[in-house]
Amino acid sequence: MILPIVAFGDPVLKKTAIDITRDYPDLDKIIVDMFDTMYNAKGVGLAAPQIGKSIRLFIVDASPFAEDPDDEEEAALKDFKKVFINARIVSEEGDTWKYNEGCLSIPKIREDVFRKEVVHIRYCDVDFKEYEETYEGIAARIIQHEYDHIEGKLFTDRISALRRRLLKGKLEDISKGRIEVDYKMRFPIR
Repeated sequence: MILPIVAFGDPVLKKTAIDITRDYPDLDKIIVDMFDTMYNAKGVGLAAPQIGKSIRLFIVDASPFAEDPDDEEEAALKDFKKVFINARIVSEEGDTWKYNEGCLSIPKIREDVFRKEVVHIRYCDVDFKEYEETYEGIAARIIQHEYDHIEGKLFTDRISALRRRLLKGKLEDISKGRIEVDYKMRFPIR
């Protein structure tokens, strides 16, 4: 089922999400619905707070980045589809690099965001098997962006105060639903 994506300004997007257990109600259905919702909105990641649930769960599918099969990093993204439960970033390292990010909760706004190129993360899969893995490049960036959501942060928190002030009117329009998008959204102010 395609769910509405929570828009900028909703308090759930600013909360630190809580850990869950394998008996969390309807977890399998929530995950399926999240993938349906993400694909419908043409996203590459979606965190539970973006569907109104303040739990430590996010999903990724980076296959849209895998356009050039001759590029090793892009080819690896073709199969980068995962569920992250109760994730914790252990460390980030490497050079800081910028990339123009967007967010399904903040439609039609993109900004350059600086992040470290390598991330080490501990998480559980859908069977609650625990992993500790290292990702780099675009995969690391997608994880860091979605991880921010379960920590109550948005990519707009990572841009300069001046850029945030310049975007203030557009962000208010989003929170009030004064924006046209081609996917379902839930706006905090109507």
